Amino acid sequence: MNLWLGLLVGFKEIWAHKFRSILTMLGVILGVASLLSMFSLTAGIAKGMREYMEQVGGLEQVSVIPQEPPEEQQLFADTSPGRTIKDAECIAKSAPLVSTVTPVSILSGAAIHHGSTTIRGEVDGCWPSFVEINKHNVAFGRNLCDLDLEEAKRVCVVGKVIVDRLWPEIPNYNPLGETILLNNRPFTIVGVFEYYERDRDKLLRTLNLNKAKATPTPAPKGKKGSHSGRSTRAVFSTVNIPFLAKNSPIIVPISTMMFEFKSASVVGGVDQGPTLKLDALTFQVADLNRFQEALQQVTRILHETHRAVDDYSYSTHEEMFDSIEQNIHETRMSGGLIAGISLLVGGIGIMNIMLASITERIREIGVRRAVGAKARDIFVQIVVESAVIGFIGGLLGLVASTGMMQLLIAISPGKNAPVVELDNVLISFGFAVVIGVLSGLYPAWKASRLDPIEALRYG
Repeated sequence: MNLWLGLLVGFKEIWAHKFRSILTMLGVILGVASLLSMFSLTAGIAKGMREYMEQVGGLEQVSVIPQEPPEEQQLFADTSPGRTIKDAECIAKSAPLVSTVTPVSILSGAAIHHGSTTIRGEVDGCWPSFVEINKHNVAFGRNLCDLDLEEAKRVCVVGKVIVDRLWPEIPNYNPLGETILLNNRPFTIVGVFEYYERDRDKLLRTLNLNKAKATPTPAPKGKKGSHSGRSTRAVFSTVNIPFLAKNSPIIVPISTMMFEFKSASVVGGVDQGPTLKLDALTFQVADLNRFQEALQQVTRILHETHRAVDDYSYSTHEEMFDSIEQNIHETRMSGGLIAGISLLVGGIGIMNIMLASITERIREIGVRRAVGAKARDIFVQIVVESAVIGFIGGLLGLVASTGMMQLLIAISPGKNAPVVELDNVLISFGFAVVIGVLSGLYPAWKASRLDPIEALRYG
């Protein structure tokens, strides 16, 4: 049988029974729309999570963390100096598979003061490479430099949230050159980091700002104009919880940190001497394809600097990334199963209509068999008609999915925007065609088994 002729007959049959055909396709349309919408929403969530992972350091970031030495090393464990700046210097010099490294000394709960405003926060003493490893961008001013380290200058680079909290009355303030007090020591702001947020947070903040502009709250008497800056600041600062830590850093040269804050440690009125051990040691692997080889290089270096004491381990983002990917896969599979049930119901509807159509066309089938059509021709004709229904239903389902995704965005504008990917479109459409073909197999087999003489006598 000519396939093109079969397609034409299939389209004519659908056109002849338009209302019935639309009802038949409805299950396929909804199934495809649900499947593609689910795939797109999952892809949007995955994109948001991967962006977050990338902005907090990516898979190439590795931290050296302390651990309890093995039992056989307990007797000489005290000979290890722990994590020190020497570790960072040796890694930078002798590990070619490491692109950059930074030691970090942390001052927790520091009093950060400007004017009449005092807040508490964390101050990180580090190398300039801290910015590169943690995927920061300097929006205004400059990063720390080697000269700052050599001269132990009292300079700092701060996050946008710190600026918002120290200058709450001035929206979008640029504090370059301003002096703030860190535990009563003056530091000059030489740079401000970019504000980080996910796409969904940016959209939600924009919507809230637009809403605030549309319905302004009257300012208290005697304080005209003060409300606008404060309401904008509140929306800007509180909407982005996942990046709160990244938006709130204060970094200073590590040499300055050691001289100003770690040069003495007083316990019970007795000076215990300087605190030279690091609170963090982070490096970046140059090539992810040689990740384990890079860790081996660093291990050999630390084995020397720690005097053969294994009092360190590694913390990577790989486990977090694998967990995210696993959750996305499970969500995709469970959502696909639910949407697949809709397609299955649509397939059952196609089968029922095809069976009813065969009953109406028994005499027609008998005539075709009488003039020379073979059983396989009848079989192919019915399967082609069923596939055409699945094909058209799939196309309409793709159109319907666009409207469904727009509806979901309107209902939850703050969620991750759906991401339509070509492979997901092809999978959804392919399922519709496959369901159409499979649904027509039994009716086609039943039609091809009809006895021509009995078929001619029917009706």
